[in-house]
Amino acid sequence: MGDGSITPRLGSMRALLGIVAGAGASYGIYKLISGGSLKRNKKSPNSENSSVKSSQPSEAVLKPGSLLAKVSGLDVVCPRPVDVASGDITHQSPGNLEPQHLKMLLSCLQTNPSDRCQILLTLGNAAAFTVNQNLIREFEGIHIIAGFLSDPAAEVRVQTLNALNNLCMNIPNQEQIKVYVPQVLELIEMSPVNSDLQLGALRLLTNLSVTDKHQHLLKDSVTLLLSLLVVSSEALQVQALKVLVNLSSNPDMIDDIVQAQVRINGHQG
Repeated sequence: MGDGSITPRLGSMRALLGIVAGAGASYGIYKLISGGSLKRNKKSPNSENSSVKSSQPSEAVLKPGSLLAKVSGLDVVCPRPVDVASGDITHQSPGNLEPQHLKMLLSCLQTNPSDRCQILLTLGNAAAFTVNQNLIREFEGIHIIAGFLSDPAAEVRVQTLNALNNLCMNIPNQEQIKVYVPQVLELIEMSPVNSDLQLGALRLLTNLSVTDKHQHLLKDSVTLLLSLLVVSSEALQVQALKVLVNLSSNPDMIDDIVQAQVRINGHQG
């Protein structure tokens, strides 16, 4: 983010806090922003893993606080004996996957629709390791995975976002992932409020906006992010704030944040 003095950083944070305070009065414009597409989902979000978690009694979840749990937020299958020839790669420990396994998973992802959720989950967990992040990129896996952002099944889109989120921690990978920002923003706008889809998309944007290299891609999304502070749950508000805080650390983005708030207030009736 740069090593600039703390004074401009504090000034940026004060500006953002003032904007966030004003966002509370912005509910009336919310329908204009979203076109009615962001509908409140009164149901509690389902677990991101409910449709893909294995039921094998011999599997165990890694303890909270482990590297994979911190990075991906996904339950990870512990090692157990595996017959690779049987295609049972998805039950291996992500840290034990070899290059040929990743190639097979990417191939199966394109040819075996019935298992795409489990495959995406395994690839996402594997992408918590730098070596796998590089290998997946070298195998053209980022574009293969991102192709499922438009999958009809919501749970598949969630696992796709989770995998891209982990892959996005790799700077070279961000160069490929950035082209999907418009699609990710559309998912936020069109998905039910407080859904796992919105949360996964915001997590991806948080990682992508950690440095100022790609923050300009989110200039037109500031109004949407401010709107989420009004209508969403606390978890979603926190994630939206993380993106806004990242953007506010960039002096070139402050005017866009302020102007977005002015536009919201200017449309209030």
